[in-house]
Amino acid sequence: MFEAFFVALSSVWSDSGFSALTSGHVIMIAVGLVLLYMAIGKGFEPLLLSPIAFGCILANIPKNGFEEPGVMSVIMYGIHHEVFPPLIFLGVGAMTDFGPLLANPKTLLLGAAAQGGVFVALLGAMLLGFSVQEAAAIGIIGGADGPTSIYLAAKMAPQLLGAIAVAAYSYMSLVPLIQPPIMKLFTTEADRKIVMQQLRPVSHFEKVAFPIMCTIVISLLLPSVTALIGMLMLGNLFKEAGCLDRLSDTAQNALMNTVTIMLATGTGLTMSAESFLNAKTLLIIVLGLVAFVAGTAAGVIFGKLMCIADGGKTNPLIGSAGVSAVPMAARVSQKVGQKANPANFLLMHAMGPNVAGVIGTAVAAGTMLAMIGPVGK
Repeated sequence: MFEAFFVALSSVWSDSGFSALTSGHVIMIAVGLVLLYMAIGKGFEPLLLSPIAFGCILANIPKNGFEEPGVMSVIMYGIHHEVFPPLIFLGVGAMTDFGPLLANPKTLLLGAAAQGGVFVALLGAMLLGFSVQEAAAIGIIGGADGPTSIYLAAKMAPQLLGAIAVAAYSYMSLVPLIQPPIMKLFTTEADRKIVMQQLRPVSHFEKVAFPIMCTIVISLLLPSVTALIGMLMLGNLFKEAGCLDRLSDTAQNALMNTVTIMLATGTGLTMSAESFLNAKTLLIIVLGLVAFVAGTAAGVIFGKLMCIADGGKTNPLIGSAGVSAVPMAARVSQKVGQKANPANFLLMHAMGPNVAGVIGTAVAAGTMLAMIGPVGK
C-alpha cells in the first residue's frame, strides 16, 4: 500500500513543473514579479506591463504545454505572424487626432528628426556584433513604439523579440523620467519659456482626406508597412468620418483592449529563460536606452534649429514628443514647458510631432525592411 502511494507521489512529482525548474526559470519568474510591481505598485504603463509580466511568469513554468494547440499557441501565432501590431494600430488610429499635425505641418519634420535615435542604435548594434537584421530590429526601440518594434522584430530578429519588446515598452513607461533631463540639457530657460501661437482650425475635409492620402502615398513608397499604416489610417478614418462612430468606438475600446491583452501577454510569453537570459539581452536593454535618449535629443536639437529659423516662434521642447510615445511624450513637453512658464500650453503643439512620430517610426521600419530585408533574405 505504502509502495503504491510512493509510486503515485513520485509520478506526481516527475510530472510537476518543480521537477524541471531551473535557476533560469526562477530568475525569470522573479523578473516577472518585479515587472508586476512596477506596473501595479508604481503605475508604469500598467495596462501593458501587467500582462507582459504575467506572460513572463507563465512562460517560465516548466512543462506548461504551451507548444500544444490551444489559446497560448494562438496568441503566439498572432505575435510571430504580425497579427496583433496592425490591430493595435487600428485602435491607435481611432484614438489619434492628426489635427495638430495638419494645422502645423512643419512639425512632421520634428517627428522625422526624432527617428535619429533609431539609426544611432542600429550602428551601435552592428559595432557590437549583431547582424544587420538584428541591429535594425534593436534600433527601432528608439521610436518608442511597442507595436512597430514587435512587428519589425518578428520579421527581422524573432529570436530577440522578447528582449526588444520589453525594452520598447519599458522605455515608453519611463518617458516622464528619462526625457526631462535631456530636454533641459539642450535648451535654455528662455527656450522653454517660449509661448507658441494658437493653432489654426482644421477642416473636416482635411481630417478625412489625410488618412486616405497618407495610406496611398506611404504604402506605395514602402509596401512592407502597408498593414501598419493602413490600419492606423483606417482607424483614424473611423474617427474623423462622422458617420462611423460605432466602428470608431469598437476600435478604441473593445477591440483595443482585447488585442492589448493578447499582444502584451504574448510578448511576455517570448521571455523564456532559454531565450532571454544571455548577454545579448543586456546589450539590447542598453542599446534601447541609447536609441531612446538619442531620439529625444535629436528631436529637441531639431526643434532648437526650427526655433532659430522661424525667429523664436517654435518652443524646442515639442521636439522631444517626436519619439512617438502617444500621448505621454506630448504631456512631458507640456509639463516641462509649463514649469518654466506657467502661461505656457504646449500640449496641442506637441501632439503634432507626437503623432508624426508614430508615422515616422513605421516609415523607418519600412525603410529598413526595404533596404535590408527580413531575416532569411
